[in-house]
Amino acid sequence: MDLRQYSQEIERELAAVEAASITDYIGESKKIAQLHKEMKQCDAILEQMETMLGTFQQDLGSISHEIQSLQEKSLEMSVKLGNRKHLKTKLSGFLDSIVVSPKLVETIVSTPVVELPFTDALHELDKKLQFAEAEQHTLASTDVSDVLDKLKTKAVLKIRMFILEKVQEYKRPMSNYQVLQETLLKFKYYYEFLLTHSPATATEIKVEYVDTVSKVYFSYFKTYQSRLIKLEFEEVPTKADVMGAEDESRRSLQLSMFSSSKSIRSRSTVFTLGNRDDLINNQLEWPVIIPVHSADKRFPYEALFRSVQFSLIDNVCAEYGFLAHFFRVRGEKAQILFTNVMERTLSLLTKSVESYMEKCYDCIGIMLCAHITMHYHELMKKRGFGALVGFHNALLQILWPRFTFVLSQNIHSIRETDPSKLTELDTRPHFITRRFGEFYSAIHTLNDKFPNDQTVRSMTLLQVEVENVILRMAAEFGARQDQLVFLINNYDLMLSVMQSRATDTSKEVMSIQELLNKRINEYVDEVLLPHFGGMISFVKDNEKKLETAGPSGSGIKVNESYINQLVRGFNQDHKKSIDTINSDVMRRFTNFNNGTVILQSALTKMIQYYSRFHKVLAQPPFKTLPCRMDMINVHHVMVEVKKYKNQF
Repeated sequence: MDLRQYSQEIERELAAVEAASITDYIGESKKIAQLHKEMKQCDAILEQMETMLGTFQQDLGSISHEIQSLQEKSLEMSVKLGNRKHLKTKLSGFLDSIVVSPKLVETIVSTPVVELPFTDALHELDKKLQFAEAEQHTLASTDVSDVLDKLKTKAVLKIRMFILEKVQEYKRPMSNYQVLQETLLKFKYYYEFLLTHSPATATEIKVEYVDTVSKVYFSYFKTYQSRLIKLEFEEVPTKADVMGAEDESRRSLQLSMFSSSKSIRSRSTVFTLGNRDDLINNQLEWPVIIPVHSADKRFPYEALFRSVQFSLIDNVCAEYGFLAHFFRVRGEKAQILFTNVMERTLSLLTKSVESYMEKCYDCIGIMLCAHITMHYHELMKKRGFGALVGFHNALLQILWPRFTFVLSQNIHSIRETDPSKLTELDTRPHFITRRFGEFYSAIHTLNDKFPNDQTVRSMTLLQVEVENVILRMAAEFGARQDQLVFLINNYDLMLSVMQSRATDTSKEVMSIQELLNKRINEYVDEVLLPHFGGMISFVKDNEKKLETAGPSGSGIKVNESYINQLVRGFNQDHKKSIDTINSDVMRRFTNFNNGTVILQSALTKMIQYYSRFHKVLAQPPFKTLPCRMDMINVHHVMVEVKKYKNQF
């Protein structure tokens, strides 16, 4: 297609469209005119809105400025208000702290010190006094200083009078010190007030308390122990009651048989512990002995000693706690104050113990006192209380040297004992042996709780001296069997008594057991010798010869008649001999158990010798002897021996 034609065709189409559009516009002309009119109206309305918005914008600008101005004024007012509140708080606090109300004056002046309002008023006065002192440069403080000083003086006087009255109550008979202390502790703030505002008055009260209570404690313990000592057993050990002194019990018994009156006095056993160690086992914290309630009873010294010491501990613990809390002292200051209060009392008790110990000869009692002291020392350590350390050490420095001295006196008495001057010396256990056994058991039991090397050394020395004196006593008997019986009876008694408290493995027990066994073996040989001496000698001699000669037995001379005599003698007399040995043992030994052991040892050894006699005669050159056929079988002899097994 030609482009020019195509262009013309397009132009014709555009012209047709344009004509059609014009026709449409003409057809809608009314509507277009109406639209034009409405658009003009809208323009007018929008113009009015623009004017209104402009005016509103101007108004908003003015309001924003006003708001900013109000914010600044509000901030300024807030700062002023905060300053005024802060000033009000300070001023109010100042006025509350400095102004003295009539109620406060009336309470301090008129209310008794034991009432709570007075305590509250005293707290308030304390605060005002401290505040006035801190603000003394102000006119307000100057204005009220006179009133505050007068109130302080009045309060100090009332408190002083109240506390001194309570202190004076300590002097009243039968006063309960702990109740008084509890009362004062309720008002411990009063002393704190004095300490702050009237140190001189506080010092006066402290001095008065120390002086008064020191005298009260001194008087109490002096009276208490003087009454308590009257309850001690009337008979106490003296310097004559040593281990080596002659036993007068038999003489006393004979005298009592002809006397119509019996002694009602108790006596503390010198060498026996008994149940005296109950004091340190389960009675350490028992109530103290009250003399009025125990007037009809009697006690050993250690029980009285425990009562005094426990009473002291109770009072001292309460007193130390009171001093620390009421007088507001700690550490070294508390110790100094406590010493000022209790020094005279502790000195009194120390001198009392020292005075008693100068004439005390009760070793067990002294050791019990030492152990009571050490137990109470440990008790104080557990309570964290060390104020009595010096006192306890002073007591131990008195008790241990005295114990050592009295023990040395006992050792000396044993060493100086002359057996030739002893009356009624027989093969039964001697009284010295029993005394030592009981004394050893007592000391061993006590020493286990607080081991003391010096005590162990002294007891070892005492045991050596006792063993020596027993040997010297045994030498007084002419017959060796009597000597051995005496030694065995004494060793056996010592061992029995010692084992009741000590273990079998202790050094001392093992030593005595070894001595006893040695003497039993020796006695067995001695008791067999009169009855079977020929057979025993023959066995011992020919066993050595056979060992030297060898199996053939060459060179050994055979005395057939002598051997026949031995065999016939044993066959005829062995039952009688066994019975004699049995009777002898039963008669000589006081301890049936020990007698059984000795009898069984003797019979066993006899069977052993007889069995060896059989073996010797069964060897060349004895086995061809006709008398061997007459020998009693060993089994039959053992049957005979078994008859005596349960004699004891």
